[in-house]
Amino acid sequence: MALIRHPEQARALDSVGWDVTIRQARAAGLLARLYGLLTARGLLDAVPEAPRRHLHEADVVARKHARDVRWEVVCIRRALAGVVDRVLLLKGAAYLLADLAPARGRVFNDIDILVPREMLQDVENALQIGGWVFGKLDPADNEYYRRWMHQIPPMTHVARQTAVDVHHTLVPLTARPRLDPQSLRDSARPVPGEAAIDVLAPEDMVLHSAVHLFNEGEFGRGLRDLCDLDLLLRHFAAALGFWERLAARAVALDLTRPLFYLLRHAARLLETPVPAELLASPLGRPAAPVLALMDALLGQALRPSHASCRDGMTGVALFLLYVRSHYLRMPLRLLLPHLLRKAYTRRFQDE
Repeated sequence: MALIRHPEQARALDSVGWDVTIRQARAAGLLARLYGLLTARGLLDAVPEAPRRHLHEADVVARKHARDVRWEVVCIRRALAGVVDRVLLLKGAAYLLADLAPARGRVFNDIDILVPREMLQDVENALQIGGWVFGKLDPADNEYYRRWMHQIPPMTHVARQTAVDVHHTLVPLTARPRLDPQSLRDSARPVPGEAAIDVLAPEDMVLHSAVHLFNEGEFGRGLRDLCDLDLLLRHFAAALGFWERLAARAVALDLTRPLFYLLRHAARLLETPVPAELLASPLGRPAAPVLALMDALLGQALRPSHASCRDGMTGVALFLLYVRSHYLRMPLRLLLPHLLRKAYTRRFQDE
């Protein structure tokens, strides 16, 4: 996916190169974004007809998805009218409604919102009245969500089959980072031109996406998420003092480690213009052996999920990052019983 960094290389690709590029971009969720990037740089004419058709079709799908999400946000806001004064959007929907660069060409599975924990039951009831329902969920999993997680179980609309994730904070309640969700809501910004819609402050938006990428162990679209963050950083860095505020906010929210990994790997893989003093800072930096291991693991994980980008170590790296995510999510005294119960339940159901 060198074209993400250097789109001018599109002129040098032959048919085999384009075949691999299209497959990698589709696997990474970056096909429509690549179309937009090549179009913006005036390079689309350098793309042969067959791959150009794939790029254009991905753009059509992404534009349709954007229209659907905008309508879904309207429906959510209407459902929650009288329950919460304003709807605070997270991640993909926030990028779209705030018209930020990562929204262009981005397709995502659900709409994430953040509400006060004490309002969860009222929000849940209002969404159910509006047509969103919970899927089939094991009672123990339901309890796990409601007791320990940062969100209630996902809800899906019965007619439109659209999903909404209702968060009350950004990390599980048992996770090592300890952050104050009230401070996130207090710092939220209204979206110009959108009635009763908020998004996180720029620094909080970056940190939320960083902790989602580097702490949750899900790297199927890891490169896309890193590209989102690259675009966010380039956009927000235009504001005077952004980097200083980002570092200070990471300290305040206890998210210095995911910020460290974000800045290090965005600069390495995407040439994100991170200030040199911040890259060299000890803020969030792990011990040297841990850093060497994480560099190796993330070097494997932050690739398109395609056979051409994998080798014998990729599966091992993804597994170890998955184990790490659970270790970060819960202390062992809670994690081990949870995993044993899940293993027992899965085996019993299979039989």
